[in-house]
Amino acid sequence: MNPAIFRIPSWRWWRRLISLTLGCILVAIGLDLFLIPNQIIDGGVVGISIIFSTITPWSLSVFLVLFNLPFWFLGYKQIGKTFTFCTIYSVILLAVLTEFIHHFPRATDNLFLATVFGGIILGMGVGLIIRNGGSLDGTEVLAIIGNEKLGFSVGEIVMFFNVFILGSAGFVFGWDKAMYSLIAYFIAYKTIDVVVEGLDESKSVMIISDKPDEISEAILYRLGRGVTHIYGKGGYTQEEKELLYCIVTRLEVAKLKSIVSEIDPHAFVAIEHVHDVLGGRFKKKSIH
Repeated sequence: MNPAIFRIPSWRWWRRLISLTLGCILVAIGLDLFLIPNQIIDGGVVGISIIFSTITPWSLSVFLVLFNLPFWFLGYKQIGKTFTFCTIYSVILLAVLTEFIHHFPRATDNLFLATVFGGIILGMGVGLIIRNGGSLDGTEVLAIIGNEKLGFSVGEIVMFFNVFILGSAGFVFGWDKAMYSLIAYFIAYKTIDVVVEGLDESKSVMIISDKPDEISEAILYRLGRGVTHIYGKGGYTQEEKELLYCIVTRLEVAKLKSIVSEIDPHAFVAIEHVHDVLGGRFKKKSIH
């Protein structure tokens, strides 16, 4: 393996590997103790592998590795070595874990409980893996490539594949199990968002006001957030404008709007969701 992969400091790699391992353990528990024993499947390559392991004498672990092989090659060519390494490690570890954990008795026979808790545990595991640069689903690699070639979003392409995969579960396990699978997939999808993005989401705020200095000072001292001043020109009036840009947490949005409204009720405020924030002085914190 190319030693360039390990240019990241070793402690960061150990932390990443531990997180990937924990993610794989959670995924294996969600699948083998909750979903699969109750004939509920996940989407993507995992879902396809579950279906094939049911209709053939081969185990789930075999299909997990077999079906992901072409996507590893594509991922290496299109996305990079680190992603490929983390993905191969995660898939192989999951294959080993499923061989071991499926011997344990199922956690519950209740389909509703299996769907909810299986989806949550699965989503937590997949979220940890994605957050640390890996993937268990080869269709995501295909979706990233398709996004560049076809113009559809990654989410739209993944959903297109999963409609057929989850629909196939209806022919294999029955349509009631297919509907439970759809619910489990939705729960896992939302849980992945929480794990990847965090409960305390970040927001970017753009403020246009005639009182930029007062608002900037108030945000700095009352909210504890830094503000960047951007200089521009109004498209209609052609007047010079001073824009304020800052990043806040979701919990701080209401307080920020209150500060701006108090100083300049006519200020223009645009708020957008930020997927992630790195560097600078930004730190997520609770409001006191």
